[in-house]
Amino acid sequence: MTRLACLGLLLAALPAAGQQDEAARVFGGAERAHQDREIVYFLQQPETHAFDLYHDYTESRPGVDRYLNVVRTGSNASNPSARNLGTGETLTVETSKGAELPKKGHGDDKDAEEIAADAEVVIAHFPPVPPGGSVRIRIAETYTDPKSYRLDGDDLVFDRTFGRPRNAVVLPTGWYLTASSIPALVSETSDGRIRLDFVNPRPDEIAVLIKARRRPH
Repeated sequence: MTRLACLGLLLAALPAAGQQDEAARVFGGAERAHQDREIVYFLQQPETHAFDLYHDYTESRPGVDRYLNVVRTGSNASNPSARNLGTGETLTVETSKGAELPKKGHGDDKDAEEIAADAEVVIAHFPPVPPGGSVRIRIAETYTDPKSYRLDGDDLVFDRTFGRPRNAVVLPTGWYLTASSIPALVSETSDGRIRLDFVNPRPDEIAVLIKARRRPH
């Protein structure tokens, strides 16, 4: 089967927009839509086991002035940054361990109560949300995770679960898609990289396995 045919099958497997809306209602999509979260992964060359990512988050709870991002177990985060998408302002970011959150003055945060003591946490600070208002922020980081992102023979392998409603993966330069375990909208970026967009209407995670090969020179 040709590469274009494979991509066509992935596109054909996507549910229609109306079906997606219906699934969102059935599987609690209203709650997930309120979270308004999305994430995009930019894979570096697989030998590095590293990928850049950014994710957006809208906070609408009055008085909240920070966002706690827990780094997934097995991943190491570096180069964290954040900005307010409404104003363009660069936000203050710090990293911490879950056990240190109360010492840093975050102990009154209900989100912090659920974080494991040994978890790595990236904290983005912003002005308190006013009543009836909201703050939309974008957090960017670089993750290194040899278990979920690796080179297996000639195959690039990205094996990760997605819990957010909208998830996207951009392959590194010079690679083409050969397989995806979950249907995706496949497109090409302006610089010639392959991008996969996934919709998750479920209240739990989807297990995504992506494989790719180097383009012949």
